[in-house]
Amino acid sequence: MKYVLALLVLLSFTISLDAQELNPNYDSALAQELEADDYGMKPYILVILKTGTNTSDDADLRSKSFSGHMENMNKLVADGKLIVAGPIEENDKQYRGIFILDVKTKEEAEELLQTDPAIKANYLAADLYSWYGSAALKVYLDASEKVNKFSF
Repeated sequence: MKYVLALLVLLSFTISLDAQELNPNYDSALAQELEADDYGMKPYILVILKTGTNTSDDADLRSKSFSGHMENMNKLVADGKLIVAGPIEENDKQYRGIFILDVKTKEEAEELLQTDPAIKANYLAADLYSWYGSAALKVYLDASEKVNKFSF
């Protein structure tokens, strides 16, 4: 009975592999360049930015910190590390925005986040999560530059 069950499992696995169709638009060079797996996906680090612990009324420090935050984001984009960024609507969880970082480990993401003046000044804090998404996220940035009327 064990052998019959094992044979059925092996047969169903073989059938499921045969049922997958190859994508006629598959570009192996692009997939390799973007570090895509066979499903066109790859791991990233998702960062949820939230309100930090700094409640200082120092308007100059706050202004410099958030100006530096925007400059740092532009640098991370130029370095190919920041793939997606954007604010989150006002909410009761104090979430402020997200980053998707193209790095392999949370430790590497933490190092990058420490280059952000708003995080260093504790105006923002970050929660990090491993996230699995489309390897093509990186190429959307080219189109992004063509649709934003104003730059930051």
